[in-house]
Amino acid sequence: MATVTAARPKKIRLGDLLVSQKAISEEQLKHALAEQRKSGRKLGRVLIENGYITEDQLLEVLSRQLNIPHIDLKRYQYKPEIVRLIPETHARRFRVIALKEDSSGLLIGMTDPTDIFAYDELSRVLRRPLQLAIVNESELLKTIDRVYRKTEEISGLATELEQALTAYDIDIGQLAEDETLTDAPVVKLLQSLFEDATQINASDIHIEPDENELRIRFRLDGVLRVQTTADMRIASALVLRLKLMAGLDISEKRLPQDGRCNVRVRNTTIDVRLSTMPTQYGESAVMRLLNPTAGVLNLDQLGFKTEDLNRFRNLIQAPFGMVLVTGPTGSGKTTTLYSALNELNRTTTKIITVEDPVEYRLHGINQVQVNPRIELTFSRVLRSILRQDPDIVLVGEMRDHETAEIGLRASMTGHLVFSTLHTNDAISTAIRLIDMGIEPYMIAAALRCILSQRLVRKICENCAETHLLDARMKAIVQNELGKDPEDIQFRHGTGCTHCNNTGYQGRIALFEMLYMDDALVTALHSSDPMVFAEAARAQEGYQPLRRSAIELAAAGVTTMDQVVRATYGMEDNRID
Repeated sequence: MATVTAARPKKIRLGDLLVSQKAISEEQLKHALAEQRKSGRKLGRVLIENGYITEDQLLEVLSRQLNIPHIDLKRYQYKPEIVRLIPETHARRFRVIALKEDSSGLLIGMTDPTDIFAYDELSRVLRRPLQLAIVNESELLKTIDRVYRKTEEISGLATELEQALTAYDIDIGQLAEDETLTDAPVVKLLQSLFEDATQINASDIHIEPDENELRIRFRLDGVLRVQTTADMRIASALVLRLKLMAGLDISEKRLPQDGRCNVRVRNTTIDVRLSTMPTQYGESAVMRLLNPTAGVLNLDQLGFKTEDLNRFRNLIQAPFGMVLVTGPTGSGKTTTLYSALNELNRTTTKIITVEDPVEYRLHGINQVQVNPRIELTFSRVLRSILRQDPDIVLVGEMRDHETAEIGLRASMTGHLVFSTLHTNDAISTAIRLIDMGIEPYMIAAALRCILSQRLVRKICENCAETHLLDARMKAIVQNELGKDPEDIQFRHGTGCTHCNNTGYQGRIALFEMLYMDDALVTALHSSDPMVFAEAARAQEGYQPLRRSAIELAAAGVTTMDQVVRATYGMEDNRID
């Protein structure tokens, strides 16, 4: 690693430097400079986005030339209190982070250590000697999002709202209803909640009144975490304002209500689905946050094994038939279906979806939102859809016999139909359809593939270390894999600043796939669950969810605790 320097950064001609070190060609530099003049973006960013050089290659060249260290923020154990020495506005504007402070000054990581103006401005603000290092921009932005949380601001605003409601005897209804009060504490508190939640990629915000306090929690990677607690008296103001935003009946507090609204957060519009529920101590509100601009994943990014991915791709290319994705709420079913639609979306193909709600906007696809209030149900929309001459239809969920039967009939008459069902595994799905009153011959003729899935949390790579299993976990591994657990190196995360001391960062999907071959079709006609289950387990390439999960744990991707949490209770793999 290069020696840390406290010297003022040098101005260098980046393009000439990269050409001289044969990192890029003269022709590539010429094209990048022309694009830079048109767009106004920095040359380094243009070179990276055009694929002429990777960000790591660029950083290594600058590190050698400027004689400063290249620090990998993914593995650097920073201290939040040191990072916050630089105001958030300056950190984001200049793409800089404070890393370490000692007697020689403050070590700062910059994405562009040749930015003399940024260096001078930081020297003026911080009033101490600065030492330079170079860091990856995407990792720097993720670190800034993690550290510059709004926890203190949210607690302060909650206290301010409580004081406003008590000290001045303000009418809660007036405070929450007056849309001109953009500086009202209730408005600022909600805005800070939305900003903090989107900053850490939380999927839900829970506002829960309790006997003595109001609890606000975020769901991150499928796990709820307390964001703050506040005085109970602010609960009604928050829920009332949310109802107004979502167009709900503010006078109705005895019945559950559902609505939605759009919230602007840092130049991005977030789609918010609101659900209110009367509880013992007041109305509880849960908000699902959907970012329509986040983009849909490709099938390659979901976590399929290569052979399963190839088989699934072949199945969804069929001109007709039904593909079912199953699993509990929050298991990633919608993500998988949208990824499949994204791959099939062409100008020559008409795709129509009927959903509740429409979670992501897909260009070129006709999406319909059901509305039970006006009897715009799945079955009613589905009957109309078939008169719209679609090639592919997505039904958000098979909720009843009528919807399932219309969907299956559509798949038998020249349409490719995607849908979801809430079942524990792939094997029980076909039997569930029979229980719903669907004739076995219809299921056998229409169904092409059943994909069951779960989400498990991934081990944080920054604090991962080897982990010894207890006797119970060893027995599970031995039973499923038929291998000695002592020969496998399992891991877990010890907790660090990058994962908020949880040991986990991000999630990955597990899959169990059944495709309808002759043996399964014959078994279906018998209407006997045991016969179908035996035929499914005998299918070549079939692998139950638990085995897939244990293989991920054996590969060091997740932990055995996550395996048990995601797959516990499945009939064919029950833990006694």
